[in-house]
Parts: sequence; C-alpha cells; structure tokens
Amino acid sequence: MEERERIVRLWFEMWLRKKDLGITEIFTGDAVYAESWGPEYHGAEKIRHWFEEWNTRGTVLVWDIRQFFHRGDQTAVEWVFRNAMDDGREERFEGITLICWTQEGRICALKEFGCNESRYDPYREGPEPRFREERAMWF
Repeated sequence: MEERERIVRLWFEMWLRKKDLGITEIFTGDAVYAESWGPEYHGAEKIRHWFEEWNTRGTVLVWDIRQFFHRGDQTAVEWVFRNAMDDGREERFEGITLICWTQEGRICALKEFGCNESRYDPYREGPEPRFREERAMWF
C-alpha cells in the first residue's frame, strides 16, 4: 500500500511541478485514464502528451490528498483540487480517483470523479427546493 500511495503522490506532484517525473513508468502502455468531465486517454504515451500539452495552457495550484482506501488491486484517493487556466478561468473542486493496478504495481486504469465545493441545502427555507441560478459544473 505504501508503494501505491507513493506513486499517486508522485503523479499529483508532477502536476504541481509541471514536470514529467516518470509518467511512462507509472502507467502501463495500454492504461486508460478517464477525466471526470469526459475526456479519456489511452496509453502511457497519450497520457504523457496530454500532461505536457495541458501544462502549456494552465497550472495546477493545489492537489491535496485527504485519504486513501485500498482493496485488492484498487485504490481510491479523496482529494481537493484547484487550477488556474491561462485564459483567466479558475476551477476548484473536490474529487475521488479510482485506480486499478497491475501485479507489477503500475496503473492500468484510472477514473476521476468530481464534486462541486460550493454546496448548499435547497430545502433550507422550506419543503419546496430553491436551487441556485448558476451554471452547473462540468462534471
């Protein structure tokens, strides 16, 4: 479990440092990476390409791990994320990553799930819901 957590921390650190510290070593050649909002990348080389290209357009400011859960060949990671894009947009959300591991300790599948940080009780003022007039997050 410690080695798996080390690899996840390394992956998050790469984003914070904007530096490939071994993407093709931690992901298998046929790994599948699914982002919470739809894009999916196939293979370590495609994941590396996405990482390098994305970092020309934005910066990950925070990617803090809250906790890990391990079961068999899977790990779930709860985290908090914040980024700033070069066009001025900023994104903040919480999430969970579900990772599947090979017997050799490499990531073969990864799915991200996002959760809006700005939550509220739509029934706070009574039995009829009052939803915010705002655009929903993309996940």
